[in-house]
Amino acid sequence: MNSSSYGSNVTTGPTYRDSYTTAVAKNVIVLCLGLTINYINGTLIHTFRKHQVFYVNPRYILFIHLVVNDMIQLTTTISLFVFSYVFYKINVSLCCLIITFSVFTTLNTPLNLAVMAVECYIAICLPLRHAEFCTIRRTYILIAWIWSMSVVSALPDIFIILATEPVQVFYSTIYCNRDILFRHPIHLKKRDVAYAIYLTGVWLTLFSTYIRIFSVAKSAKAAKSADGDAHKARKTILLHGFQLLLCMLTYVSHLLQRVLVYWFPKHYVHILFASYIIVQIFPRFVSPMVYGLRDQIFRQHLQKYLLCTVRANINP
Repeated sequence: MNSSSYGSNVTTGPTYRDSYTTAVAKNVIVLCLGLTINYINGTLIHTFRKHQVFYVNPRYILFIHLVVNDMIQLTTTISLFVFSYVFYKINVSLCCLIITFSVFTTLNTPLNLAVMAVECYIAICLPLRHAEFCTIRRTYILIAWIWSMSVVSALPDIFIILATEPVQVFYSTIYCNRDILFRHPIHLKKRDVAYAIYLTGVWLTLFSTYIRIFSVAKSAKAAKSADGDAHKARKTILLHGFQLLLCMLTYVSHLLQRVLVYWFPKHYVHILFASYIIVQIFPRFVSPMVYGLRDQIFRQHLQKYLLCTVRANINP
């Protein structure tokens, strides 16, 4: 592939573009959703930092890592979304940097949820060994492992571009889209293989923990146990499954987009927008609701913090 053919193709963008009114409406929707979610996540992080009970507990450390990861993911993808309307084409190097961080954080989410499912399984099914298995040190090692897995999966895309394209490409402009930037057949094959491995591994983890926790919850119910931890864990795993289903759409969204664009070519930009909201934003809205507001201890401290804020505003 020569540089001229690559350069002429990477600068292409969508054939159909939104009207001014539609573009403004979409950007306002995305920005409002992103700012709202990041505000909630920022409040959760502040609450986490203010109370020692959270950062000495592996479960809350994993949760807050998920929150921070989601904030980075939202910031990068929303920036990319706005840039595509304001500038249309941006520098290839900047595009590559934004997309790389976006891919890292997008891949981190299902891995983090899988680890949280395992922690929940240990807490319910192996309660006597929970303190042994789920230590603070091991939690941070798992977080490092999550990032390493994402880096190993996404970073080769950069090396493929460096190996197949001239350096001048990084000084050109591009409509910043992952399929346009990483368009070499090797990229597509690598992505499909990596997504298949992620999809299989995460879902096997979820189903194995799901079955065991449901078994314990059923036994507790049969014994009329007063302990509601197993029942609560069962609901949490169900919500895990729902959120993971949303996150896993990332692994098949490109296939669905191709099918929908083939059927409705004139609605290309609307298909991309709907896909972005459902796949990238909505799962990040679910995270603080599932793991922050549902947790009794976290909710109590969060309410105290919000009440103090309200009183401070009322009585300056």
